[in-house]
Amino acid sequence: MARKKFIAIAGNIGAGKTELTSFLCRKYGLTPSFEPNDQNPYLADFYKDMKTWAFRSQLFFLTHKFRLHRELERTPGTVLQDRTLYEDAEIFAKNLHRQRLIDKRDWSTYWELYQTISQSLRPPDLMIYLRCPVVTLKERIRLRGRTMEKDIPTAYLKRLNALYEEWFEGYSLSPVLVLGTDKLDYLTNLVDRVDLFRQIEKHL
Repeated sequence: MARKKFIAIAGNIGAGKTELTSFLCRKYGLTPSFEPNDQNPYLADFYKDMKTWAFRSQLFFLTHKFRLHRELERTPGTVLQDRTLYEDAEIFAKNLHRQRLIDKRDWSTYWELYQTISQSLRPPDLMIYLRCPVVTLKERIRLRGRTMEKDIPTAYLKRLNALYEEWFEGYSLSPVLVLGTDKLDYLTNLVDRVDLFRQIEKHL
């Protein structure tokens, strides 16, 4: 891992992205980059009135992630990102459009902007996809007790999981490592841990 690499971790809410990011950063001495939820000035309004604020909220995330991605490209040493710009568009914004919370005209503007931005970026050297069933996601969300997440409907998590699978079926920007995080226990199980390191190092 001497040469600069860009590792991205993708996955649904509660899939274990932050935990894995922190774990790998400790193991390899990497620079982490976390999801900037608390910086979105539209988020509180969005949760109260999704149809009015969905487009603006997603535009903020796209802009912020674009700037962050650029910064990561310039950061020396290997970097690790918890949730990417691609997920904002391919999963979260697309879900809002399909639920008719972002109308056709706004969606067309958003998607064109996303395509233009993504084509100008250096893709990750490795995309780690954390696959996790909804029942496990629900339990983890309950255990971590974040106020904004406590009332997330099961149907919403199912739709996001379906969009993740759809996205990864056609994803070709970089090598992908798929980890089933409902069964993987790299924190306490030495065999799982060694296997995880081996797979990551094989890609990098």
